[in-house]
Amino acid sequence: MFVETVAEYSTADFADEVRSGLNRQGQKELPSKYLYDDLGSALFEVITRLPEYGLTRADERLLRQHADEMVHPLSPAPVVVAELGSGSGRKTRWILQALARHQRTTYYPIEISPAALSQCTKELGQVDQIDIVELERGYLDGLASVAAARRPGERLLVLFLGSTIGNFDRPIAEQFLAEVRRKMRPRDALLLGTDLEKPLGQLLPAYDDPLGVTASFNRNLLARINRELGANFDLRAFDHIVRYDETARRIEMHLLSRCSQRVTIPGAGCRVVFKSGETIWTESSHKFGVKEIAQMTARSGFRMEKQWVDDEWPFAESLVIAE
Repeated sequence: MFVETVAEYSTADFADEVRSGLNRQGQKELPSKYLYDDLGSALFEVITRLPEYGLTRADERLLRQHADEMVHPLSPAPVVVAELGSGSGRKTRWILQALARHQRTTYYPIEISPAALSQCTKELGQVDQIDIVELERGYLDGLASVAAARRPGERLLVLFLGSTIGNFDRPIAEQFLAEVRRKMRPRDALLLGTDLEKPLGQLLPAYDDPLGVTASFNRNLLARINRELGANFDLRAFDHIVRYDETARRIEMHLLSRCSQRVTIPGAGCRVVFKSGETIWTESSHKFGVKEIAQMTARSGFRMEKQWVDDEWPFAESLVIAE
């Protein structure tokens, strides 16, 4: 096994996005990608194991049961794998093992969390026939690096598992998929995970568990701003709340200010005023219909090869081919 790490991280970018997001007119927002620092990534791993959060188990079931089918359309060409947001890499094992049965494969986990990358290498480092090159970068920057490094004749398999595509508004999700397609060649493949529409009684507890792990995960974003930018957020003054927008078909996570307050953020060069009841919108999780996935990927330059849907927790894995 070969392991290499390529790092790229900017505190200035974090400060800029915090300043612009919290001083936005109307709804305050913070990008969900910043939920995943080392502590946030660890908390999210706990969330994936909670009984209320069936998404990750559905994702893993499909990958475990159908990995050989998922990689079969790529053979017999040599394959390079790039995963956008690898997390711990636990569920990726099935895909890599299916490939490794036929060829030596280079795997590029692309993550902004160094701790997640380290855990991913620890999880997958013993898979035979797999070389790991860690990329501590944003999704598109990391993917561009992988595309530039590939050798002639190699096909690229991009993994976008879980339901991270659901964190984007629908038009932005299509734009993102089109950007991914532009970094790929014809006959390359994308394996896309999407959470499907389901009853609210099943959906809401997944984002507001009774143990409060998701609440801690959400508040940790404020703690991160305190740690990295010297802010003075009082975490006890913010409540974790979850909403469902029926029109947009999305879960929203917010942090609600319990009182009127003023927060200073020296590292971002700003001061932020909160009204009582005002919220910071920290994450969206859009839910999809099965046919909608084929339409969305087709408009982004892909052809649906095959789709697998979990019976227990409505969730889909879709293998699409770049045209």
